[in-house]
Amino acid sequence: MVEWITADTHVPYENALSEMDLRVGGIIDGTMAEKIWLLEHPSLFTAGTSADINDLVDPDRFPVYTSQRGGQYTYHGPGQRIAYAMMNLNTRGKDVRKYVWKLEEWVIRTLATFNIVGERRTDRVGVWVVRHDKPLNALGTHPEDKIAAIGVRLRKWVSFHGVSINLNPDLEHYSAIVPCGIAEHGVTSFADLGLDVSMDQLDAALREQFEIVFESNIDAPSAR
Repeated sequence: MVEWITADTHVPYENALSEMDLRVGGIIDGTMAEKIWLLEHPSLFTAGTSADINDLVDPDRFPVYTSQRGGQYTYHGPGQRIAYAMMNLNTRGKDVRKYVWKLEEWVIRTLATFNIVGERRTDRVGVWVVRHDKPLNALGTHPEDKIAAIGVRLRKWVSFHGVSINLNPDLEHYSAIVPCGIAEHGVTSFADLGLDVSMDQLDAALREQFEIVFESNIDAPSAR
């Protein structure tokens, strides 16, 4: 059984790292269950294992933390739903690509609940929204904005870190970094797309779609 925990206050990043380490160790030694932890962080930046210091445009804006997850710089803050997933891939198939695909699918199906079309891109991580409401760019195509970030780490085939979805954060805060090292695309949120959705509504959709994606026969396409 997967344990679901929802934090009722903003969780400091150091506390989140400590709690994830504790739970991952417990999953590895068989004393703790898998866990989905839904939370918000105070405003901060994290640097993944591929972070380029040149992408930290304004290093004094918020605290910056080194993270052991994959990826580059990202922002976390109020109005963004973090879903840390501590999952035992020893029992779910030792396939990192499949696991990341399922995280993406979880987010995409959750967004679809609110009539947001989230899409994958083979050349960039995360979930993207095509902005048909914006003018065409220099290439003659519609701009694409990132609505969800994904970053994972594995220890003995137990995952931690996970996904973040922009519900209604202050998107101006992203101006202090090059989000995930991608300068040619923007970021968006439910609110930016004109949707008034509560965190409780988003959480309910995440839980419903998790059951469909992770506890059913849905599988990643063989081509992936």
